[in-house]
Amino acid sequence: MPVRLAWVFFLGFFWVDLHAEPFIAPEVSSGWQVAETAQFQHWAVATAHPLASEAAHSMLLAGGSAVDAAIAAQWVLTLVEPQSSGIGGGGFMLMADEQGLQAYDGRETAPAAANEGLFVYETGEPWAFRDAMLSPKAIGVPGLLAMLAQAHQEQGQLPWAQLFEPALALAEQGFELTPRLVHLLDVDFALKSRAAAAEFFYDPDGQAWPVGTKFSNPALAEIFRRLAAEGAEAFYQGELAQALVAEVQEAGGILTLHDLQAYRAQQPQALCTPWRDWVICGFPPPSSGHITLMQILLMLDETELPRTLPQTSEQWANWIHYFTEASRLAFADRNRYLADPAFVPAPASTWQALLEPDYLSARSQWIQTNSMQEAQAGQPGDQASVWAEMPTQEEYGTTHISIVDGQGRALALTSSIEAAFGTRFLHAGGTGLPGGYFLNNQLTDFSFQATDAQGRLVANRVEAGKRPRSSMAPTLVFSAEKGEWLGSLGSPGGAAIIPYVARTLWFLQEGSLDLAQILSLPHALSLNGPTLLEKDRFDGQVKQDLRTRQHRLQEVELTSGVQIIWRHPDVGLQAAADPRREGRVLGR
Repeated sequence: MPVRLAWVFFLGFFWVDLHAEPFIAPEVSSGWQVAETAQFQHWAVATAHPLASEAAHSMLLAGGSAVDAAIAAQWVLTLVEPQSSGIGGGGFMLMADEQGLQAYDGRETAPAAANEGLFVYETGEPWAFRDAMLSPKAIGVPGLLAMLAQAHQEQGQLPWAQLFEPALALAEQGFELTPRLVHLLDVDFALKSRAAAAEFFYDPDGQAWPVGTKFSNPALAEIFRRLAAEGAEAFYQGELAQALVAEVQEAGGILTLHDLQAYRAQQPQALCTPWRDWVICGFPPPSSGHITLMQILLMLDETELPRTLPQTSEQWANWIHYFTEASRLAFADRNRYLADPAFVPAPASTWQALLEPDYLSARSQWIQTNSMQEAQAGQPGDQASVWAEMPTQEEYGTTHISIVDGQGRALALTSSIEAAFGTRFLHAGGTGLPGGYFLNNQLTDFSFQATDAQGRLVANRVEAGKRPRSSMAPTLVFSAEKGEWLGSLGSPGGAAIIPYVARTLWFLQEGSLDLAQILSLPHALSLNGPTLLEKDRFDGQVKQDLRTRQHRLQEVELTSGVQIIWRHPDVGLQAAADPRREGRVLGR
């Protein structure tokens, strides 16, 4: 039986800078649960929903691998956390075993008909973001199924069909609606405008079905049955593919059967970066997660920021100042340089140029006593950049799964359909049954504008076949001395994923708190704009100190969903789920 250590951290009063630009949380807050650190000896699972954790755990009990467990959990999340991820979207997965490190890229791609004018009005102005996020033109070619099927072929130990059994049973027999899902259904501004979703998720009076309602999904059950029997290929060709294309095109989208048939998951080389006595591994572009979060951490080490836990309001304000200033510099580079490497070359011919010690040491000199408020991109290498900076756009999304199996294989999987409920298109797979899965709007992660005022191209502009830049940051941590695996973590949260993971790593390295305590700490971050403070978590003195240092403050919901598993030298595996969502850890 695991030992559970309960701990809650809370600060503060509410304050908002009325002059700050609005920050739109990827998924609104739905409450707070007590954070717990659980201890296990053999394996551990951390997902965003108790039923997904149970599915993953059941696969490990049956002798499955970490990949088997993650796939089973993901199918359940498609059903019980439909707003965040699913087979209508994509993801990134990092896997470590005795043979080394494998990276699986299941990011969506732009259909062949996509071009730079995809989200541009006839006047030449970019679309309003909400128009784009609800448009069928925002649907990228889903890659999650292809990625997980490829990983299962290489790393799975259980039969493919067995991985669907937990999700199939829940889809057929029903599961109880949780407070978070019901709350998100209640507050969503657009879901009721889609007939299929409105009829399925709301009662005849237009109200979301109440918490605890037993809820089944007949269409998704039938889709899962076909995928279990026929394999992932059934999604990319055949009746399921034809039904998907027909619905998207009828709504005005540009997805074709050829786009689905041409999709391939990729296996890039993971990026591994030394930091203090660890080596931190993540994804290269099109994910911007690893490079950006490592820039933050490495630049912080070039400053005078104490490497100790803040205790007073003055110390917290100082920590926030340094962390957000480093974040501004990192996000400025991200917005200029990071994009799909199949279309955009790395600066100085290598992504490592953005992580070179001399470059980051020079960048860190911009961190002064007062806030720079908005940073400019740097120039890694000897040649000036030819790229324009991408204009700021909203980013949403995602769920995260961390698993360590009984053979010591460690996995980090972050997946997404982009905005909560994606495009709000609930697709029934041509089954004629109620329910289904949501289709992504990942193409809104591209820059709507292809050039800046000087005519320079934006690296992350729309192009046919291109993968949009992502903020997903599934992360594995290793000992620099021995090379042993130490931890698996990641989070949902759109662009805020990056500072969520970076600050978690910083406090893990600080070493005085357990996992639950770290995940319960208040958030403060910047995406190269205002300084965002987690609502109701900081006292007035912290905010006054930051205003004195010229920070533009905005207090908002910062609904992270960090899942983490860590190897403790004395007690074995420790695991925790973010108290801001409904995650649960299980193990043995």
